[in-house]
Amino acid sequence: MRSRSAEPAENLLEELQAALSHGTVARRVETLRRVTDLFVGNVMDYSDDHVRVFDDVFQCLIEQIEISAKALLADRLAPIAAAPPKIIRTLALDEVIEVSGPVLSKSERLDEATLMEIARTRGQAHLKAISLRRVLSEALTDVLVTRGNEDVVQSTVNNPGAQLSEGSLADLVTRAERNDDLATCIGLRPDLPRHHYLRLVAKASLSVRRKLEAAHPELADEVSSVVQEAAQRVRAAAMTRQTEMARALVKSLHEDGRLNELQVTAFAEQGKFDETNAGLAALAGIPVETAETMMIESRTEGVMILGKVAGMSWSSVRAIIAMREKLSGGSQTDMLTLRDTYEALRSSTAQQVLRFHRMQSTTPAA
Repeated sequence: MRSRSAEPAENLLEELQAALSHGTVARRVETLRRVTDLFVGNVMDYSDDHVRVFDDVFQCLIEQIEISAKALLADRLAPIAAAPPKIIRTLALDEVIEVSGPVLSKSERLDEATLMEIARTRGQAHLKAISLRRVLSEALTDVLVTRGNEDVVQSTVNNPGAQLSEGSLADLVTRAERNDDLATCIGLRPDLPRHHYLRLVAKASLSVRRKLEAAHPELADEVSSVVQEAAQRVRAAAMTRQTEMARALVKSLHEDGRLNELQVTAFAEQGKFDETNAGLAALAGIPVETAETMMIESRTEGVMILGKVAGMSWSSVRAIIAMREKLSGGSQTDMLTLRDTYEALRSSTAQQVLRFHRMQSTTPAA
């Protein structure tokens, strides 16, 4: 049995034809309003065929009407999951943000391909609207992070539904070194991987300390101590169940005499940061926190120091460096030059550097 509420849809084309043939712009706008009311009020009763009829009606009616009428249509159709797809795409592609904005930010009817097209070609206002969507794929987020201005990037990072790829995370953490607001937004994301979080905290801590010392030079020593304690608390809070399990596994291997260079290399080749870090610390005979601090530094010297102290071959150290670059999204280093540096590095020198590093990390005023 046909729904009575759906019957008027079959007569819409006749009314549309009259409005287009003899009506003024005002009549066209009024017809658009009435058609929109009819669709929105009975959307649950319409079949796919009826929705297609409405789609054709909307497409005809929006020609040569004022922007405000289009914007109102977009605002009313955007929240409707079963909205006619062609008119949704048309509205989304409109260059006027008042028209496209509601659809870009709310419509679940809008397909990914259209969103990607708009994200790659439109301006910052359109990007900002996309950044507000309930869910953002990694592909979309990559474009927003790459093309977006500070406002767009901040909005994207603040969106809990935005899926951030490894590449975008690495880029954002690097940019956050110069932007405290961005650093805060990234640090508050519950899905931020630990290695990125620790790298972010390490850089942000230094930034905060410098600002506080500049504002209160007479309290420089106290500020340094407070910041260090805060960083230690943050590091402890960042400990995840996965990290605890990884460290427990490595500790068990080490106590049973099964942890060796080959095992740590295998962890690195599998991209297991926590296991690699804990294994390297065990072989070097240092606290895992000290190794972690050196592992997340932007330079590779820390890894080579740890590797030399642990007595590891260059091939194993190279695997760890490659893992760091992959996880951080950084540019590839010259492995031949690093190999020569590593082979020339004496174990006694590495031990001295490591002792100095540990002394600095335990001195509040350092």
